Amino acid sequence: MYIILAIVAFLIMILLHEFGHFVTAKACGVRVEEFAVGMGPAIWKKQKGETLYALRAIPLGGYCAMAGEDGELPDDPRAFTNQKAWKRAVILVAGAAMNFITGLILLFIVFSSAGQLSVPVIGSFFEGCPYEESGVLQVGDEFYSVDGHRTWFPGNVSTYLARGGDTHDVVLIRDGEKVTLDHFTFERQLYPGETQELIGFRFSAVDATFGRTIVHSWRCALDFVRMVYSSLRDLFAGVVGIKDLSGPVGIVSMINDVGETSESRADALINIFYFIAFISVNLAVMNLLPIPALDGGRIFLLIVTGVIEAITRRRIDPKYEGYIHTAGMVLLLGLMAFVMYQDFARIIMN
Repeated sequence: MYIILAIVAFLIMILLHEFGHFVTAKACGVRVEEFAVGMGPAIWKKQKGETLYALRAIPLGGYCAMAGEDGELPDDPRAFTNQKAWKRAVILVAGAAMNFITGLILLFIVFSSAGQLSVPVIGSFFEGCPYEESGVLQVGDEFYSVDGHRTWFPGNVSTYLARGGDTHDVVLIRDGEKVTLDHFTFERQLYPGETQELIGFRFSAVDATFGRTIVHSWRCALDFVRMVYSSLRDLFAGVVGIKDLSGPVGIVSMINDVGETSESRADALINIFYFIAFISVNLAVMNLLPIPALDGGRIFLLIVTGVIEAITRRRIDPKYEGYIHTAGMVLLLGLMAFVMYQDFARIIMN
């Protein structure tokens, strides 16, 4: 059941991404030739007006094919390449924006069902905690940042305090004002009744009101964006390798694992919604990277060609941009094939 749910969720994410392009293109007056979910041969298709709607056999992507997208059609004023730059940029951003909004909605559903929200506010201390006795930390203190990193959740605080030793620069919010602790040392010790060494305080939770849930969802989405960029830095720094990447097959497998390891079906749905929200935000960020064939690459080349045309006062033939995106697509398909092979290998080995 969870595998089917995962496949459906993945197809919906693709559908919503392409729908973002589709509805924005229509609103901007661009002629859409085909709106397809999936790749490869069509298993269902229907012509409605000027647009062909299709469901294709391989659920690894989708597309919104606009007239003149990869080459200029000078006799068609509704071609994508004949639109103003701002219109093209809006159409290109719309897909990622739809994925980001989808992630926000799913996070709102998840946190609304929780009843309470964990916040990076000290709720109580363990007995004998030296920071309570000295008064340097107080109940109600909110962790604003650790070592310059904004902290929205208790997990953020724990993550950043675990990096770079025991000494950190911390900013707290106390009685509405910022309190700075420079080069402050957090020492862990074993408290009565505990099985591991801890800093000595517990975080609190607040009721999940409508307003708090909206803010919490927004901050969680931003935290997901930060996690994606952190992962990309690790990839370029060599901390992780291409072998650690996962594609659609791996994502479906992970969603299935999330469902099967949950305590109940209700918990499974909530956990899967949370995971899908992360994947949806991840897709939004990755799609806006300045890589040829991706929306971010198209936006980047849109800016570059705009600058060149402003300087030279000559229109650059869109076919050259098409060549770049075609080369990028070939490389991306090669990477996808490699990642898919690894995903299947991991599943078989497990």
